[in-house]
Amino acid sequence: MDDPFDAGAGSILRQPKAVWATAGASVVAFMGIGLVDPILPSIAKGLDATAGQVSLLFTSYFLITAVAMLFTGFVSSRIGGRRTLLLGLAFVVVFAGLAGTSDTVGQLVGFRAGWGLGNALFVSTALAVIVGAAAGGSAAAILLYESALGLGMACGPLLGAVLGNISWRYPFFGTATLMAIGFLCITAFLKEQPKPARKTSVLDPVRALGHGGLASAAASAFFYNYTFFTVLAFTPFVLNMTPYRSGAVFFAWGVLLALFSVVVAPRMQRRFGSLKVLGGSLVLLAADVLVLGYGDHTTAVVCTILSGAFIGVNNTVYTELALGVSDAPRPVASAGYNFVRWFAAAAAPYFAPKIEEWSDIHIPFVVAAVTAVLGAVVVLVRRNALTHDAERLEPRHATEDGVTVFAN
Repeated sequence: MDDPFDAGAGSILRQPKAVWATAGASVVAFMGIGLVDPILPSIAKGLDATAGQVSLLFTSYFLITAVAMLFTGFVSSRIGGRRTLLLGLAFVVVFAGLAGTSDTVGQLVGFRAGWGLGNALFVSTALAVIVGAAAGGSAAAILLYESALGLGMACGPLLGAVLGNISWRYPFFGTATLMAIGFLCITAFLKEQPKPARKTSVLDPVRALGHGGLASAAASAFFYNYTFFTVLAFTPFVLNMTPYRSGAVFFAWGVLLALFSVVVAPRMQRRFGSLKVLGGSLVLLAADVLVLGYGDHTTAVVCTILSGAFIGVNNTVYTELALGVSDAPRPVASAGYNFVRWFAAAAAPYFAPKIEEWSDIHIPFVVAAVTAVLGAVVVLVRRNALTHDAERLEPRHATEDGVTVFAN
C-alpha cells in the first residue's frame, strides 16, 4: 500500500485549493462538537442551570443531526454538493452567533439544535466533496477527511478553553467567525460538483438498513456512540476543572484520537483485520471507561485522555464499514447508518446525568462500559455478515451516486 503522506502525486499533502478549503472548514465544523466541553460547568454557572440541563446542548445538537441525515442526501442530490456545504455553513454561522447571545439555557439548547442542522448539512457532504476534488484517489481523500476530524476534535476543546476563560459566550462567537471565513473560502475556491443522475429520496436510507451487514454496523455503532458521548459530555462535570485545565485534558484526548485514527488504525487493520481491531478496541474502551468512573481524580484524567486512542481506532473502522459493507449506494448507506448511530449521541448526554441522579456518579460509566461491550458483541455475533459483505464488494467511488452522507 502506498504511503498517503508521501510527497508524490497520491499524497494527501498535494491537493487543490478547493480540497484544502473544504478540509479547513471541516476542521472548524468538528471543533464545534467538543467546543463546549471545557465550558460546560461555566455555562451551568452563568445561566444558573443544572448539569442535566446543560448536557441538553449535546442532546439537541445530535438529535437534530440524526434526523437531518435522512434529508441531507435528498437536499444535496437536488441542489449539488457546493450549495449544500454553503447552506450548512450559513446555518452554523447564524445559530452559533445566536447561541452566544443566549440569556437562558432553553435558548442556548434551541440555538444548538439549529447549529446541529447546519453541521449535518455540512459534514455529511464534506467527505464526498473532498473525494470528488482530491488528487490521489479516494484513499488519500478519506484520510485527509479523518485528519480534519481529528484536528477539529483536538482543537475544539482548546479553543473553548481559551475563549471560554474570558466568557462562556466567546467560543460561540469564535466558531461563527471561523465558519464565516470557511464560507468565503469555499465560495472562492470550490467549483460546483456534478449532480447525481438519480435523486435520493428521504426513505432510501431507511430502506438501506434492510441490509444485514449495514444494519449490524449501525447497531454496533449505536452502542459505541453512547459510550463515546458519555465520555465527551458527562466527564467534564466529573473532572470539575477550570476551562484551561479541562481544555488541556480534552486537547490531549483529541491528539490521541487524531493520531490513532489516521496513523495507528490503518496499520493495525492491515496486520490484524478490521473486525478484530474493532472488537478489541471496544473492549479496551469499556475497561478504560470503567476505571475512569471508579478511579481517583488523576486516574480519571489519564483514562479520559487514553479513551481518545480507542475512539480514534473505532472511528476509522466504523467509517470503512459504513462506506463499504453494503451494496447500497454509499450516500444512502451512510445516511441510514448515521441516522441510527447519532441517536445514541443524543441519548448519552441526557441519560448520564439522570442516571447519576437516580444512583451515584459511578453508574453512568458502568452503563457506558456495558454499551461498549454490547457494540463488541454485535461485531462478534454478526462477524460473518460484516466480513463476507465487506470483502465481496468491490470498492466504489464515494460520489458515484451522489453525495456521501457521513459525519464522524
